[in-house]
Amino acid sequence: MAKQKRKVIEVTEKKKKKLKAAAEEVPGAPAAPPGAGEAPAQGAAVLGALSSEERRVLERKLKKERKKEERKRLREAGVAMAQSSLARRSGAQLALDYLCGWAQKRENWRFQKTRQTWLLLHMYDCDEVPDEHFPALLAYLEGLRGRARELTVQKAEALMRELDEEGPGADPRLLEKTQRIRQVLQLLS
Repeated sequence: MAKQKRKVIEVTEKKKKKLKAAAEEVPGAPAAPPGAGEAPAQGAAVLGALSSEERRVLERKLKKERKKEERKRLREAGVAMAQSSLARRSGAQLALDYLCGWAQKRENWRFQKTRQTWLLLHMYDCDEVPDEHFPALLAYLEGLRGRARELTVQKAEALMRELDEEGPGADPRLLEKTQRIRQVLQLLS
């Protein structure tokens, strides 16, 4: 058993050395002047000696380094990044767009776990999911399957018990929340 562990460690150390050597030789290749044909040939020879997994890892690292250098060059030149100029949309807006996309054009719709999770977490809040989107959300919940459906029912039941323990309140927001919880329970139970 100990011999096997040593062999594995030795093999991984050899691979690390190969990767390090390849990384040292290959990044120099693009930086070499066009007349120097030796550096790219060495980089290609090293890449050929690596396994497909090692080659893939090395190519990723090199791509990342090139992107970093390009961003640095752009920053130095004073060119604004396109991504930073775009305003990021909030999670609420993305989730509501996801829901509307599901309701309107299902053939182009794609499941997105993060959007569904956001909707399930905020579906009882009238500020997060406005009343005009709630019927579409209920229709979406009809198709809910598996563990997500079970958890949604459990959470709704727990919220109802909690609201019942607090007693009837005069807060209109609490009444709206209670009404939404009841609708979800009626639909999924």
